[in-house]
Amino acid sequence: MLTAIAQLGAMFTSFVQQLGELTVFALRVVVTGLWPPLRFRQVLDEFYKLGVLSLVIICVSGLAVGMVLALLAYSALARFGAEEVVGAIVGLGLVRELGPVFTALLTTGRAGSATTAEIGTMVATEQLDGLRMMSVDPVDYVIGPKAVTMALVMPLLSALFITCGIFGGYLVGVGLMGIDGGTFLTSLESNINFRHDIIGSILKALLFGVIVGLVSTYKGYKCAPTSSGVSSATTSTVVTASVAVLISDYFFTALWEV
Repeated sequence: MLTAIAQLGAMFTSFVQQLGELTVFALRVVVTGLWPPLRFRQVLDEFYKLGVLSLVIICVSGLAVGMVLALLAYSALARFGAEEVVGAIVGLGLVRELGPVFTALLTTGRAGSATTAEIGTMVATEQLDGLRMMSVDPVDYVIGPKAVTMALVMPLLSALFITCGIFGGYLVGVGLMGIDGGTFLTSLESNINFRHDIIGSILKALLFGVIVGLVSTYKGYKCAPTSSGVSSATTSTVVTASVAVLISDYFFTALWEV
């Protein structure tokens, strides 16, 4: 019994310690990001690696999710003769929840893990130590641009996911199920509020981008300088960031809907 309590206490202490280290790390990223020189070149490079290279998986996944959502909505609403609100169901589902959440999870698996592996490899090969020897802060030169770009690119990828999802829902609802195209678009337009739904979706995606960016860079920066350490850090990034996104999604939605 005492051993179990000791293990539980050690786990809680380790969690609090890592949370504190992550907070200090986040403050360092924010300070270096606001303090000149600003790394515009590195940010543009990261936009390509984190954003452009994620376009295919985001578009294909958004199209598939929108098609499935329209199919399920039509099957459920047809029982009550309410097929005309399929557009609203697809739009609200994608804008409020599925778009930001799915985008964050997909980006974590593709770009977040790649970021951790890249930084972890730099740790293992002592490239970050080389930067310190040249009086260059690795957080400013390497970590900051990656974390900032992840936060900026997430709302853009989420908007693209939602657009592809609505297009997929339109294809299924109008082309396959025979819903009138004007009815689909009118239902979509009349039920989505810009201030409540669109702004909330953008802020939620921005929050997820901050979470994924900080977790992926922190795990890579703190990983053990070995091949197994890099592998472990990459796996930990996907698990930790995914769970953090889902938990923060609940609290953000609960507070935003009040």
